Amino acid sequence: MWNKVLNIIMMRSQRAKNAADNFLQTVQSEKAEGFLEVLLNLMSLVLYLDKDFRKNIKNFNARYLFCSQDRKITVAAIFNDNNMKVSKKEIDNTNITVIFRNGKSLMGFLLSPKPDILGSLLSQDITIDGNLNYIYKFAYMSKHLQLKYTGKL
Repeated sequence: MWNKVLNIIMMRSQRAKNAADNFLQTVQSEKAEGFLEVLLNLMSLVLYLDKDFRKNIKNFNARYLFCSQDRKITVAAIFNDNNMKVSKKEIDNTNITVIFRNGKSLMGFLLSPKPDILGSLLSQDITIDGNLNYIYKFAYMSKHLQLKYTGKL
C-alpha cells in the first residue's frame, strides 16, 4: 500500500516539476523574444534618426529571421529602401535564418560582451540557414551601434 502512495506522490511531484519546467521555459522564451524585439526596434530607430549610421544600409535589402528551434521565439528584421522594419511573425524568402537552441542560448548570445558567432555555431547554440555574410553584416552593425553609444567609438 505504501508503495502505491509513494508512486502516486512521485508521479504528481514529477508532473508538478514538468509543469514548472515548462512554465519557466515559456517565461524565458518570452523574455528572450521581447528583449530581441526591443534591440531590433532600437536599431531601427537609430537607423531612422542617425544619418551616419543609416549609411550601413544604403542600397541594402535583406530579410532576417531570428527564431528558436521550437519556434516559440520568432522575430524578423526586414531591410528595404534604406529602412528597417521589425516583425514578430515568421517571414518567407529570408536571406538568412538564425535558429537559437532556446531562449537561454539567445539571451546568452545577445548579452555576451563579445558574441562569438563561430563558437556558437560549433557548440550548436545557433544554426544558420542562408548566406553567412548577412550575419556578419548584422553583427558589425550591432557592435558598431553598441560602441558608438557607449562612447567607445
